[in-house]
Amino acid sequence: MIFSDFINQIEKLQNKSLGGLTSQMKLAPKLRTQFSQELIDSKNPRRAAVLALFYPNKNNQTCFLLTERASYKGAHSAQISFPGGKTEKKDSSFEITALRETFEEVGVISEEIKIIRQLSDSYIPPSNFLVAPFIGMLKEKPNFSPNYEVANIIEVLITDLLNDNNLTSVEMETSYMKNTNVPCFKLNNYIVWGATAMMLSEIKDLFKE
Repeated sequence: MIFSDFINQIEKLQNKSLGGLTSQMKLAPKLRTQFSQELIDSKNPRRAAVLALFYPNKNNQTCFLLTERASYKGAHSAQISFPGGKTEKKDSSFEITALRETFEEVGVISEEIKIIRQLSDSYIPPSNFLVAPFIGMLKEKPNFSPNYEVANIIEVLITDLLNDNNLTSVEMETSYMKNTNVPCFKLNNYIVWGATAMMLSEIKDLFKE
């Protein structure tokens, strides 16, 4: 998709109804499907926000940013995710959290990003976070400057997200999940699963008629 075609779809993206849980559950691990909204509320989850950032690559094709997290002793070590993180007291909104975290993690200046819309909240059981995702855009490819939290910058073509051939499932083993088959996207040879895949599923449905 050339970037001008993406620009022409912005109004539709802003006005189309969100797929919500219907979209998210297409890519939800079994662990996540066991959590009702009532159970989530009872756990008083911490809040966070992330940004799905779209921009043109050097060939003027529309792509978006994912990051490979650095390895650490935690539930989400080395996973593929959007830039983002937990809300801080100084943040006046979840949008500000997403923009601040994007600047801190990959060096993109907040004032240069146009926020298109907020997506449906996504719950992450292992870390008990309720995440507010946003779609944003830049008119030009940014110069990324990743910090210590980011092992790799991953630029994905939107056409790869929309291609159903990139939907699959894999057997995962983590500190909280043993030998479990999970639905996922395979993008740029990375396995994208969990909350990030659920958010991408809602984004995918927004683009598809």
